[in-house]
Amino acid sequence: MERFDVVVCGLGAMGSSTTYQLAKMGARVLGLDRSAPPHQLGSTHGDTRITREAIGEGLAYVPLARRSHQLWREIEEATGADLLTTSGLLVMAPPGVHTRHHGKTHFLETTIAAARAFSIDHELLSADEIGRRFPQFRLAGDESGYFEPGGGFVRPEAAVAAQLELAARCGAAIRTNETLVDYRQDAGGVTVTTTAGRYSAGALVLAVGAWLGEILGEPYARDFVITRQVLHWYAVDGDVATFLPDRFPVFIWDSEPIAFYGFPAIDGQHGGVKVAAEHSAASATVNDAARGVSHDELYGLYDTVIRDRLPGLARHVVKAVNCMYTTTPDGDFVIDRHPEQPSVLIVSPCSGHGFKHSPAIGESVAATILREEALVDLSPFSLARLRKGGAPPPRHGPDQQQRQAAAEKSQSR
Repeated sequence: MERFDVVVCGLGAMGSSTTYQLAKMGARVLGLDRSAPPHQLGSTHGDTRITREAIGEGLAYVPLARRSHQLWREIEEATGADLLTTSGLLVMAPPGVHTRHHGKTHFLETTIAAARAFSIDHELLSADEIGRRFPQFRLAGDESGYFEPGGGFVRPEAAVAAQLELAARCGAAIRTNETLVDYRQDAGGVTVTTTAGRYSAGALVLAVGAWLGEILGEPYARDFVITRQVLHWYAVDGDVATFLPDRFPVFIWDSEPIAFYGFPAIDGQHGGVKVAAEHSAASATVNDAARGVSHDELYGLYDTVIRDRLPGLARHVVKAVNCMYTTTPDGDFVIDRHPEQPSVLIVSPCSGHGFKHSPAIGESVAATILREEALVDLSPFSLARLRKGGAPPPRHGPDQQQRQAAAEKSQSR
């Protein structure tokens, strides 16, 4: 039975970053995945993911986002991969409309509060200003906007591949198409059984996304609800130039009857413009979730909002895929030790907004396991809060930012 310091199960956004950071810090680490990442069977795919520094889901996330932007650049430099594109981010909402984003309301107001608290470069725009700068949107005329020039998108498949490449360079063992069968805590840590063998380790990281509830069982599984999300790429009706990244931002539009978000045409005329909305219909298990996309799913979003709000897009779907959210009752993350199995760390349920934070989460989880000082505090994301009624994480302010900056300065010396 092979012995490792840490076994990481699941090599999507969280697992690949944790595996890389552990290996970078000198741990003997094994990374496992039931498929061959990057793949389209979980939650880390779809060509693009939104990233920004001011986080509308709550100020506790801002230090993670800011550190992740630094780490994306470090990973790009180390691998030559193109990961982070700062095409700008636009958040829009009319007065009085507060649809839910990842379980949170008042998304625009919280985004502005986060930018002000952490001195993040931004502009506040009126509907007229949005219309002049971005005529691709058809506005009602009462919208307000927040524009963050440092926001944009990250390429998830490339990010996973780059971090697994770096993990292997640092000595990590990466084994794919190998499924977790069971694990047991013992005196030395954990014994992990897979379809290919058995391993012992001091710690096990469960970064398994939508498979988490199935692995943990009750009573924990009830806190992690699986929802299936459909992503669409709509054809451009006319010249694609106005939808390219230098002229069209990543956007989040809080509107009635549904909030939706989208990206520039990153692959030119034939790649389409990716637009999606958050769906809350739950699947009982990850295996119950439909893998295909129905006719209604292909065109329902277009007919409901896209036709009227983005008239430059055609009612032609270039492609569509689905992915899984693993959602907690309050929409916040769970990054914590298992309450009865202290050698097991849960690093998965990110409620649909985790990818942008994954490098910093991986770094802080690795530091926690190796008993080093983490740059970002993960205590707001405890599992215990769900047992106490789902209180949200505290709203950290600039003091957290100052602590992070001091830690980075110390680390660089």
